[in-house]
Amino acid sequence: MPDRLDDPRFVLRNDPKGMMGLTEGFPEQCREALSLAESAALPGDCGGRRSVVVAGMGGSAAGGDFLRALFEEQASVPCIVCRDYVLPKFVSEDSLLFACSYSGNTEETLAATEEALSRGCAVIAITSGGRLAELAEANGFPAVHIPGGQPPRTALGYLFIPLVYAARTLGYLPEQPFADAFSLLEKCCADWAVSAELKHNPTKALASRLFGRVPVLYGLGPWQALVATRWKGQLNENAKVMAFANAFPELNHNEILGWTFSDRQNAHNWATVILEGGLESAKMQTRVAVTTDLIRDKSEVYRASARGERLLEQILTLTYFGDFVSLYLAALYGVDPENIDAINTLKRALSEAVTPPIRGTPR
Repeated sequence: MPDRLDDPRFVLRNDPKGMMGLTEGFPEQCREALSLAESAALPGDCGGRRSVVVAGMGGSAAGGDFLRALFEEQASVPCIVCRDYVLPKFVSEDSLLFACSYSGNTEETLAATEEALSRGCAVIAITSGGRLAELAEANGFPAVHIPGGQPPRTALGYLFIPLVYAARTLGYLPEQPFADAFSLLEKCCADWAVSAELKHNPTKALASRLFGRVPVLYGLGPWQALVATRWKGQLNENAKVMAFANAFPELNHNEILGWTFSDRQNAHNWATVILEGGLESAKMQTRVAVTTDLIRDKSEVYRASARGERLLEQILTLTYFGDFVSLYLAALYGVDPENIDAINTLKRALSEAVTPPIRGTPR
């Protein structure tokens, strides 16, 4: 079965919307996203705030997670991601809110943005249009306008790179290796694309090993855990499979004991993938070695490594690795990676529901 991944007709037979093509175009998307961000007017008074908040959901929030990782390593103020209708209480006129909604119509993000405006926050929108773009125009806050028309989970470049550029331009982050990171992504694409044979393509190889198993994704540190969460979402949405994510060292204080009776929970059908940057400390590598020894007879263990030595490069390449894995796994399961019928069913039900006002949102 795995060698079927070397047949483009097999890989693309259930991909009518071109999800693989969008993924292979990710490096160029990142370049375009940087150009769009550079052309947007970003007022200087958006800088110098004591906190930065990214409001978003789903694919639109993933960029916020990665921005937070950059802030934790490189910034002197905190950055959080709000996946809710209501902002944390500390968000105030001394905060900058990035409102991220690919469609521009995400109800949670719109509610959070309206609340931010009522609290006097500086606001910058990243969107392809919709009500968020209208809100930006009506209230006079800047917006980075990105192309629409594709699934948000394939638009990470549009949703992440403008955040990084804005944070750097406004003084929250130092200079970032955009050009080097995008060139590295191109090299990754050449190695991982449909045209690259399985025997030399680690993304095809890992997908074949995960087929028929429940992926357990372990990030070897804080930012690696955020990438593991992104992998989980891509496997859920593209391949339509369950997956679980956790982080070192936290999992060594609790989840490691859950493996004790995992064989009674069909752990022989699990596969553990450790996501690493490659520059982790000796302590963290020891944790991996001991954990692998403890679970070796319960689960197969694989490792996926980032490329590059700077954090932006590592985040982008390790994330990109998982995108390809999810699409090859979708091909093996014979499912359309773009289809999100279950999510659409929920959205329709919510649109028809009559609910009381959300606590804390503007009336």
